[in-house]
Amino acid sequence: MRERTPEVTGAASQHRLGIALVVAAAIAWSTAPFFTRLLAYDSWTILFWRGLFGGGLIAAMMVLLQGRAGLQELTRMGKSGWLVASYSTAAMIAFIPALQLTSVSNVAIIIATGPFLAAALAWAWLREIPRLRTMLASVVALCGVAIILGNARAGSDILGIALACFMALAIAAMTVMVRRHKGTSMVAAAAISNILGSVVSIPFAHGIAGVTGYDLFILAMFGFFQVAIGLTLFFVGSRLLPSSQAALISTLETPLMPFWVWLAFAEVPGIRVLIGGALVMGAVIADIIGDNRAQRQSG
Repeated sequence: MRERTPEVTGAASQHRLGIALVVAAAIAWSTAPFFTRLLAYDSWTILFWRGLFGGGLIAAMMVLLQGRAGLQELTRMGKSGWLVASYSTAAMIAFIPALQLTSVSNVAIIIATGPFLAAALAWAWLREIPRLRTMLASVVALCGVAIILGNARAGSDILGIALACFMALAIAAMTVMVRRHKGTSMVAAAAISNILGSVVSIPFAHGIAGVTGYDLFILAMFGFFQVAIGLTLFFVGSRLLPSSQAALISTLETPLMPFWVWLAFAEVPGIRVLIGGALVMGAVIADIIGDNRAQRQSG
């Protein structure tokens, strides 16, 4: 085996770090249905408080850890940061109404198209050719989520699925933009996107002033864990990975969403969810293992 240079070793280490961060982000994102089920408010009220807590935490941590430099990142964010923040805000605005208008499984299958959308946008914007192994794994993951679906209803499902499609496209665009501008700090964009989500929610929210102390605690946990931690980990991790791979790993959110609902509310997932979830997780794990083997052989 050839001796690895420090540059190759460093790149491999950064790649593994990116995988770990995006996996952690997917776990954090997957808790959204759990928190949503605990809150009996309209989606705009939830978006307002979740964004306020999430954005506030990220901004406070930036200032605490970086001092004046962190404050400057927040107030002098460049065009690329504002674009990422806008895509993220659009996805957040669509996500909770989608969960409320259709089933978790229906939203999940739309999310699972993310690797293909990200790969297409990355090819168009960056001329980044997706790896065959990752695209094959994405096909398996999509098939797994298609098995989970299988029972879409008419009526409100249509609007919920449309919102989920819009969200998936926004997330794919955000992923590619983070990759394209990987020399720019995107943590500030995560904070701004949450704050923008809160501002947009104000005219439509009906229960902002009627939230109880206990529900404020739930909303704070929602914002801190699912949004602030999830977005920050994804922004930092996805800049270290090809866009299609980052999007593929994030589909781990799909089988985990029904898992949290089952764990907390004893809502037993059907056989479709179990089989489809196994395919999704197997596809992501196979891609990660194949990626590690390829890196060892190249070293």
